Amino acid sequence: MLYALLGSCLYGYFAYQLVRTDYTALLVLYTIAFGLCYAIIKHFKTQPKLLTYCAFGFRAVFILAIPNLSQDFYRFLWDGRMILEGLNPYLYTVESFISQGTFPVPQAQLLREGMGALNASHFTNYPPINQLCFVISNVWTSHSLLGSVIVMRLLLILADFGTLYFGKKLLIHLKRPTHLIFWYILNPFIIIELTGNLHFEGVMIFFLVWSLYLLYLKKWQWAAIVFALSISVKLMPLIFLPLFFQWFMEKGNVLKQLGKLSAFYGIIIGTTLLLFLPFYNSEFINNYSQTVALWFQNFEFNASLYYIARAIGYSFRGYNEIAIIGKVTPIIVILVTLAITFFRKNTPFVPLATAMLMVLSFYFFTTTTVHPWYVATLLILSVFTKYKFPLVWSFVIILSYLAYVNLNKADKSENLWVIALEYICVYAVFIWEVFIKKETMPSGKTS
Repeated sequence: MLYALLGSCLYGYFAYQLVRTDYTALLVLYTIAFGLCYAIIKHFKTQPKLLTYCAFGFRAVFILAIPNLSQDFYRFLWDGRMILEGLNPYLYTVESFISQGTFPVPQAQLLREGMGALNASHFTNYPPINQLCFVISNVWTSHSLLGSVIVMRLLLILADFGTLYFGKKLLIHLKRPTHLIFWYILNPFIIIELTGNLHFEGVMIFFLVWSLYLLYLKKWQWAAIVFALSISVKLMPLIFLPLFFQWFMEKGNVLKQLGKLSAFYGIIIGTTLLLFLPFYNSEFINNYSQTVALWFQNFEFNASLYYIARAIGYSFRGYNEIAIIGKVTPIIVILVTLAITFFRKNTPFVPLATAMLMVLSFYFFTTTTVHPWYVATLLILSVFTKYKFPLVWSFVIILSYLAYVNLNKADKSENLWVIALEYICVYAVFIWEVFIKKETMPSGKTS
């Protein structure tokens, strides 16, 4: 009861009192919340019901809160309301309406001010199942900001229930302790970033874990459909597609297995395209591809190796080389993914999960933009492996919020010393676990 009371007070402050530029309070309370998470799991790991009550009780604290650490949800609500008005959100920027004094959705001016000029000036990049969630959030509450936020939050909490359900089942099949799933479900990072800040990585992760569970049960046709749903929330799972090669090709007749693999990929691609079909327009592909490209060639936030490459570029050329680096790094990521696909053993399930973890980690290490909520996918994958560096990252990622320290000053750049501290911690644990420490998993399973 003391743990529950302390946790409720902590998350209550996060939800209703904290200002994201109050860095001391943010860091102190986040650290206490992590310590509380560790204590709860340590003392009650044999009582999953109690852990579940705590996890979802803490989420319930946020129900009536307007997110105060992220403004992305304003764009989510705009997109959902656009669809309800019969407009294709992929064809218009928010600014194209507001600049002409046109207000196509309820509370248009409020949503525009909330999302900010940068978000309003670009086309949406959220896939169709994500858009469906935005629509559901506005069906009955399109004139109420809080009402739409509540519905959106309930969807994310339901997704976490699904992740808990299928994650536990998968751990049971792998003969691993089921309390490990609570390093994701009870993690303050997940509670604050997904439930609190309304980031839909939670829904994408639910479909991803469900798909992996179906794949483990050899129900690969259904796994492919659910995997496509995951892609249709966030495009991130696309990076995992090559890694399933060995899962299908390891045993049996080569031609038969190749046929299964082709059908698996065909179902994923076909289902994903089918979900995008209602939004298709001659302008759609151009708008969508341009918006996705921005993440590689324009945006910079909380990067690691990219910042080093950028500094080298400055020293030789005298200006930011993001346009070039942003084109080269995806190629490098693809080559590394293919190398892991064909030159590393990725079966049975634990090695597959480990390969997915390593590929996505390499992508985040090299990309130009790593928003805090991106790390959620690493965290859930780590639950099924022996690696803990994503857990460390989920703690130190809070340092990225110190980027806002210069928000109201002439110099709005990130504090690179703070970013360096974050990544020193992450890389130290990563190098220790991957290259130095040699340890087998329980029941003799290796990574």
